Amino acid sequence: MPMNALAVMITCTLLSSGLPAAHPAAKDGWIVLSDDLKAFQPPTGQWFIAGNARMDPKNEKRLVGEPGRGTLINGTNGITHNLITREKWSDVEVSLEFMIPRNSNSGVKMEGQYEIQILDSWKVAKPTGSDCGGIYPRAAVTPPYGYIDKGAPPRVNAAKAPGQWQKLEIRFRAPRFDKNGHKTANARFEKVVLNGKLIHENVEVAYPTGGYWQQKEHAVGPLYLQADHGPVAFRNVRLRPLPLASN
Repeated sequence: MPMNALAVMITCTLLSSGLPAAHPAAKDGWIVLSDDLKAFQPPTGQWFIAGNARMDPKNEKRLVGEPGRGTLINGTNGITHNLITREKWSDVEVSLEFMIPRNSNSGVKMEGQYEIQILDSWKVAKPTGSDCGGIYPRAAVTPPYGYIDKGAPPRVNAAKAPGQWQKLEIRFRAPRFDKNGHKTANARFEKVVLNGKLIHENVEVAYPTGGYWQQKEHAVGPLYLQADHGPVAFRNVRLRPLPLASN
């Protein structure tokens, strides 16, 4: 399908779903999500729009914003509602930049269930699944919180120092189901690149990550940006549906 036709199809899908097409897809199919908060379900809590983010010179565990547009920051205290897109997708490609201050924690969850971890992991010698870029481990849903498995660590530690913008690129394949709803193929991170370094390739995820692992899986789901574990900023958040392929 020509890319301009794909862009029209995506926009029409948003409109027919009853959800606002806040930012129609460009000719190359990319949908921009970070110009404002229209693409996300309410409530969006303390999130605000800025022109840029930087580490607070008075507190290295906080972020501050600069005037303008194009950057999403999760409030002055860094703890607020997670951002969940109104629209749902199946196979997708996501590209975004993020910034965290010292010791902060966030994540990008495909379909709201399969997480690539964001963490201040700068200079960690041997990263785990719970470090930056890791496919997050399954975890107990009741206290005490603890990991059930190791998740999938990134191939290399590509994390930058806190206070720097970092780029994350994800190609994700959703789980597959037959006509009776039985799963026929696991979700799969086809490719994950952090700051220009390949950190995952064709990694199957048999269960949702974190505390979601006992929840029902779905063929489609929203993009989820975590905001309740510490200060984080996002910019250039873009999503592009991928042509469906068998897993």
